[in-house]
Amino acid sequence: MKASNVLLLPGWQNSGPDHWQSLWEAAHGYHRVEQHDWMRPLRGDWSARLEETVLDADGPVVLAAHSLGCILTAWWAAHTRHAAKVRGALLVAPGDVERPDLAAQIHGWVPLARQPLPFPAVLVGSRNDPYCSFERAEGLAQAWGTRFIDYGERGHINAESGLGEWVEGHAWLRELAGDAA
Repeated sequence: MKASNVLLLPGWQNSGPDHWQSLWEAAHGYHRVEQHDWMRPLRGDWSARLEETVLDADGPVVLAAHSLGCILTAWWAAHTRHAAKVRGALLVAPGDVERPDLAAQIHGWVPLARQPLPFPAVLVGSRNDPYCSFERAEGLAQAWGTRFIDYGERGHINAESGLGEWVEGHAWLRELAGDAA
């Protein structure tokens, strides 16, 4: 799979320079789906941007989503006519936007899409994620029909988790892309 067809979907506030998504972008040339407003995410705008990017891609794509990017993936997949272009999705540490404290900060993302994803996916959840309980992550994986990986106590599986380039996660992405050795 071409590097430009691996789409990185950061969450709220984007992914900083030490985040595994940013490190993958720098090391492998993957394509970050740039949103118009990282601080005040609007589900319709983010979905439209993902739709444009998937349609513009030269061939099938693989999605690597973090946090709100996971919620975006499920919403987009439930509403697009172009899900067949997605070969697979790595969904990491979904943010629970239905939780009252997060819903107050991130408006307009409720309800969560709970339909099974129309493409293969892996959801990686942490037992001590401050933005989504382990049980909730497991439940989303079940609703979306994804393989679930219990990643132990790794926080929000971001730069603060000390993952660096996150070789293990990259191997799961490559499997989904059909590039595994």
